Amino acid sequence: MSFFEKHKDSLEKAIQATKERTFYAHHPEHPGAYSAESAEKGKIDFENQLGNAFTQLLQTGNTATAGDEVSPYTSNALAISYPTAPTSTLIANAKAAQEQWRKTTPNERAGILIESLERVKSRYFEIAYATMHTTGQSFVMSFQASGPHAADRAMETIAMAYAELTRYPAQKTWVKPMGKFAITLDKNFTPVPKGIGLVIGCSTFPTWNTVPGLYADLMTGNSVIVKPHPLSVLPIAVFVAEIQKVLTEAGYDANTVQLAVDSSNHLITKELAESPAVKLIDYTGGNAFGDYIEALPNKTTFTEKAGVNSVIIDSVRDLREVMRNLAFSVSLYSGQMCTAPQNFFIPETGIKTTDNETIDYDTAVELLKNEVSALVLNPKMGAGTLGAIQNPNTLKRAQDAVNLGASVVLAPLDVKDAVFPDSRIITPTILAVDATQTDIYQQELFGPIVVVVKTRDTQHSVALARQMAEQHGAITCAAYTTNPDTKAYITDQMNQAFAPVSFNLTGFIWVNQHAAFSDFHVTGGNPAGNASFTDPAYVNKRFVWVGNRAIL
Repeated sequence: MSFFEKHKDSLEKAIQATKERTFYAHHPEHPGAYSAESAEKGKIDFENQLGNAFTQLLQTGNTATAGDEVSPYTSNALAISYPTAPTSTLIANAKAAQEQWRKTTPNERAGILIESLERVKSRYFEIAYATMHTTGQSFVMSFQASGPHAADRAMETIAMAYAELTRYPAQKTWVKPMGKFAITLDKNFTPVPKGIGLVIGCSTFPTWNTVPGLYADLMTGNSVIVKPHPLSVLPIAVFVAEIQKVLTEAGYDANTVQLAVDSSNHLITKELAESPAVKLIDYTGGNAFGDYIEALPNKTTFTEKAGVNSVIIDSVRDLREVMRNLAFSVSLYSGQMCTAPQNFFIPETGIKTTDNETIDYDTAVELLKNEVSALVLNPKMGAGTLGAIQNPNTLKRAQDAVNLGASVVLAPLDVKDAVFPDSRIITPTILAVDATQTDIYQQELFGPIVVVVKTRDTQHSVALARQMAEQHGAITCAAYTTNPDTKAYITDQMNQAFAPVSFNLTGFIWVNQHAAFSDFHVTGGNPAGNASFTDPAYVNKRFVWVGNRAIL
């Protein structure tokens, strides 16, 4: 049985899910859905990899090694060495592999790629420990985000690309009646891949943000070079290794996908990005480098950059439940998620409730402070929710935020993890400013930093949130209102800035969460990024339809 026949049913379900936009999860998200044996094996495999060479890659032309990863929990180097090759070798390998891979059918590609996801599934726990000790995410978050959630995003991309690649018939006999005779042509319609793809990973979400572009390139017939962040390699290295194994088993060149590891002292990203042979670039990270990527000539780029995400609070049913939900959103992984809220716009006139009461501004701010403190200082939940700070620069930014010139509502405190006493964990900093203090809140303050902005009224709040989205980008926006007209107004205003709005979230659903097969992650319409995964444009821009004609 071919890989395609083996996974045909799964592919059809995934395609249907992308159309229906209802809840669908091809890979269960909870660790309990997987065997205890795989959990134990994953832990052992991760520990055995520490201090050793990563030898699972099948790519060729390696000449040296590199490895800079350090655990945010222990501050110890992982001491894993990865094979490296000159950029010229990586490009040459990708060119050679492309000649074979571009001639494959959508069926062949889909079967191989879905099979690779099935192989990765057996390594979710290993990937979870790898993610935890390179990014600082908690174990459960590492398991979900880098394992099943990432795999579902990859599966979604495969499904979307397959639907687009098979949209038109491969061959058609075309007949044009001309009275007493007819013109008959044989036509074929071929999706031609654009060429080598470069996928540039980030340090905080090394698989979730990487596999959509990786699988989109491969599914559309392009060979791929994956350039991970030097501080977060192991999680995506496992994905690449499994893809290479399946490619080899299917008779294809392992170099169809290559891992390009570098060091912080010798980055090769620009060398690869500027190569004329690289036609497609996927990038997740900061704005400055993202702008550089987008400006490169003769490249098709897909970027997710930084944004300033807003919370608009107009009126509520239960403000305590709202603030409890938002406290979790800002504390989850210490605000190191691209979807985390930063600016809270609250009117100076207060917040109305369904009981026709008005909760004054100061009380609302105090309630936010109390809910954050109650969560992060809880010995059973605090450290696990916050995770660890991935980058020391992020830690310093959060610690120094008290000096920005705002009123300090909640100063950062060190949090001790009972298991990892040397981990980089602090509580969120909460600042309060007037709307005129634009120099403080009109910028991304990446990490556990929240700014409460006092506005004149809800219209003022919306205007500022829209301005932030238009000028600085926004990936999410949370809003709270009990008024249908206000809800419609906020939706219209924020959607014009190409920012999606999540209304009245409480309980166990948070603005940070984007679900595969349903939510579009980033719209591509504001400065937070120029692409969205996964919509049709995310895959269609990676190939070109070419039609050929011949007289029969």
